[in-house]
Amino acid sequence: MKRAPDRLLRLPEVERLTGLRRSAIYEQMQRGVFPRSVKAGRRAATWSESAVQSWIADRLDGRAS
Repeated sequence: MKRAPDRLLRLPEVERLTGLRRSAIYEQMQRGVFPRSVKAGRRAATWSESAVQSWIADRLDGRAS
């Protein structure tokens, strides 16, 4: 089965999409309620766009943790 294309988002884009600040994103990652970041380099954290969009859809559907 072919996977849908995905892209990696940097923190400013994740903040813009979710409305969360850096500290809230990392705190929710620690609690396991926000998608984990993916290392894109030694100092670059990124997030899967599809995982972030799924997290947003869950909130819109009332499935927030």
